[in-house]
Amino acid sequence: MTKYIVKRLLLLIPTFIGITLVTYMIVRFTPGDYTSLRLDMQGALKTSAASKEILEQERKLYGLDRPVVVGYAIWLKKFVVLDMGTSRKDGRPVADRIADALPITLTLNIITMLIVYIISIPLGIISSVKKDSLFDRATSLALFILYSLPTFWIGLLLLMFLSGGEYLNLFPLGGISTDGLEAAGFFTRAGDFMWHLVLPVVTLTYGSFAFLSRYTRANMLEVINQQYITTARAKGLSERRVIFVHAFRNSLIPLITLMATLLPGLLGGSVIVEQIFTIPGMGLLAFEAILARDIPVIMAIAAISAFLTMMGILVADLMYAVVDPRIRLEGRL
Repeated sequence: MTKYIVKRLLLLIPTFIGITLVTYMIVRFTPGDYTSLRLDMQGALKTSAASKEILEQERKLYGLDRPVVVGYAIWLKKFVVLDMGTSRKDGRPVADRIADALPITLTLNIITMLIVYIISIPLGIISSVKKDSLFDRATSLALFILYSLPTFWIGLLLLMFLSGGEYLNLFPLGGISTDGLEAAGFFTRAGDFMWHLVLPVVTLTYGSFAFLSRYTRANMLEVINQQYITTARAKGLSERRVIFVHAFRNSLIPLITLMATLLPGLLGGSVIVEQIFTIPGMGLLAFEAILARDIPVIMAIAAISAFLTMMGILVADLMYAVVDPRIRLEGRL
């Protein structure tokens, strides 16, 4: 096991370099430059000598006047020592911008994923046990209807009907806090924060129930039809033990593969939901950075996402051996 982990960790290095290098090349070769776009908005100044000097100074500051490989090497050298640079948009350190947005996105996504998994997995198990029953058919219909509803439409409907206007006024229109609560106690501010997240969490969760519950159902049905499940029932084991100890454990491997995306998913955020509810999270930060050609922010987010993705895959591989002792990892590399 130790040998396998060491090999996988060493394999992360060239994989990480490849992902970030391709990302850096794409950003550098994308038409348009933030400095040029900003100067173009200043009318007569865009053709002046001063504007050209500003453009050259900023390109030199961010290494954009050098070849792509050299610019990437400079970025990588700084990133290794956790220096993510400064944002081209507002001059703030990239680490500070991420530190502001990351806790919001983590809280939102952790709550969303917990709700989705707590509801979807038991629902999939029950549907597999009661295959083709009225419960199975009704839940399938309801879940697929929810799955087909666009996220932006549901978000706007929730705002329209539950956030004032001509209908109920139960939740705030957007943001993550109410003005004037800066001096309030911790529990008051925490309650206000969770109150603001209710509608975004609902918008993010409803569409995920169908996929995960049907995925769990399909895996469970495949396992339940195996011969060893029939043998377990023939031995007189209780149905609960057969389902949860024998069947569910052996259906976990595909679910673990799916869970490997949890780590990068926690960081990614949702551009649509964060835009609708004006939540300053990672999704909105990445979207604004792409529009502004803010290379330091783009590269920092891409690098962290790549690292978390690779770590998620490694954790999933290790979990395979925990769930199924027959899996041996030493011979896989």
